[in-house]
Amino acid sequence: MTGSVSRASGPSEQRDGVLRIGTRGSALAVAQTTAVAEQLAKATGNDVELITVTTHGDTSRESLSELGGTGVFATALRESLLAGECDIIVHSLKDLPTGDAPGLVIGAIPKRADARDTLCARDGLTVETLPEGARVGTGSPRRVAQLKSRRPDVEVVDIRGNVDTRLSRVADGDLDAVVLAAAGLGRLGRSDAVTEFFPLSQVPTAPGQGALALEVRAGDEKGHGAIATAVAAVDHATTRACATAERIVLAGLEAGCAAPIGATALVDDGLLFLTATVYRPDGTEQLTASHAATPDSMSRADLAAAARDVGERVVAELLGAGAAGLAPLGSAR
Repeated sequence: MTGSVSRASGPSEQRDGVLRIGTRGSALAVAQTTAVAEQLAKATGNDVELITVTTHGDTSRESLSELGGTGVFATALRESLLAGECDIIVHSLKDLPTGDAPGLVIGAIPKRADARDTLCARDGLTVETLPEGARVGTGSPRRVAQLKSRRPDVEVVDIRGNVDTRLSRVADGDLDAVVLAAAGLGRLGRSDAVTEFFPLSQVPTAPGQGALALEVRAGDEKGHGAIATAVAAVDHATTRACATAERIVLAGLEAGCAAPIGATALVDDGLLFLTATVYRPDGTEQLTASHAATPDSMSRADLAAAARDVGERVVAELLGAGAAGLAPLGSAR
């Protein structure tokens, strides 16, 4: 038996056989949560209802760094979950603080989508072929530093808004290009706007980029109830290990998700590899550390131990090399 997926305009009361999934109301959030909800309905046979929650990050026009970055999209969702208005909430993992949320746990991290950043430019341009002084839009300090390190001459314009709003500024001629996540474009069916994909080996992205996190009330992820069955069905062990290793870098450097830090982890040939880079905000300097760990097996427990090991070693190397003097670290998590 497969359940159905429906939408609700606001919090709803618990009904037998219905899983209520909380999401931000943006087109991207709804698209990615709907995809997860369909998986959960199929796995459990329960009907699934999407509950839209408005967050401060959705209504404010301030830049991400001005808003404080970490947690700006998560707080209202978490309050809704703790209040019993939802059973599961879905986050973009890169927006989720690394610190523990009292009473909540990450019940699942589904298989990751494309973690790369992209350039969406007029006339098929790439970073190398942008004209001198080109105007490129992004709201990410990391992306600013990476752009400036490659093209010091470009003018980086701080922007907010949804994917369509950002792409429209290129179409209207206000900007020459914008930098956007490949995963978000793919989930919205807008990958046709991409003029260049940035390789992760050269342009590492935000820790957790491309991955989602399903958060539940502590204890609900255990046992044989509908919520436990749902999160177990979509949790992806290697994605969770890689995302955990990347987020250990953020936590260990005491950096928020708006800090100019990129991290990329992957599991290949029995090894978990992690590379992280800390940038000076103007892109003039950077520090990189890379380490690998060998899990005893591909079990979730062994992968988690390897993620902690490799993450802690990368953090130690970066701090030892002077990362704290390069970028604004020590922010709230």
